[in-house]
Amino acid sequence: MNVMTIMWNDTELTSGPLPLWWQIADRLRRSIEHGEFKAGDVLPSEALLNETFGVSRTTARAALDRLEQEGLILRKAGRGSVVLDPKVEQPLSRLSSFAEDMRQRGLSASYQTLGISLAPISGEAAKEIGVEAGRPALHIERVLKADGLPMALSDAWIHPGVIGDAPLPSPSEFDNRSLYDWLETSFGARIVGGSETIEAAIADRRMARHLEIPVGSAMLVARRRSLGRDKTPIEYVVVSYRADRYRFTVDLVRS
Repeated sequence: MNVMTIMWNDTELTSGPLPLWWQIADRLRRSIEHGEFKAGDVLPSEALLNETFGVSRTTARAALDRLEQEGLILRKAGRGSVVLDPKVEQPLSRLSSFAEDMRQRGLSASYQTLGISLAPISGEAAKEIGVEAGRPALHIERVLKADGLPMALSDAWIHPGVIGDAPLPSPSEFDNRSLYDWLETSFGARIVGGSETIEAAIADRRMARHLEIPVGSAMLVARRRSLGRDKTPIEYVVVSYRADRYRFTVDLVRS
């Protein structure tokens, strides 16, 4: 550990404008960031925080509540405050494949292919890519993983004009390959832009089973319409992300 890193209990709290609970939360947050506490570790209990800093149980609880609200820990009865894996951040201004996102963060992307088929395209997807509802189109469902851990559930439709009469790939081929890479190398269909909407949702039984989370867990659902070089639609995909593992960021400019 860096010798300049301040341990969570190295110094006393200070009187002043910053509330004591905020100071404790900040200490623990920095300890997580610097590796003093790693994913799976248990933070000091409320009782230990009370003893260490001479604060009330309410103050200690408020500090831990704040870290849980920030998605850094999960408080479990009988176990305490467990440090979670860091969230993956996705800038909203950049369109990239899941594999590219993970590679830029030093993580290894992998996939579990749930299904590949030619199926009647749904009304929502048909509208987004400009074909009649019910027309056969390539439908791909996959679990997206980072370092082997499930991050999201992807439900993608490909415009029928992209692949034509080409044979369908096997599920095993897609377990280790980016969809964007396959589209570009096999058909010259390079995705260069698009539009995306994001909304909150909760995990149903199917999501929970594939993403290894409890039913009712918080989700981030992104609906993306992806375009090729000539601005024609190539893909429509709904990606349901675990909210405890993923977050979106955006740079703002004041005009």
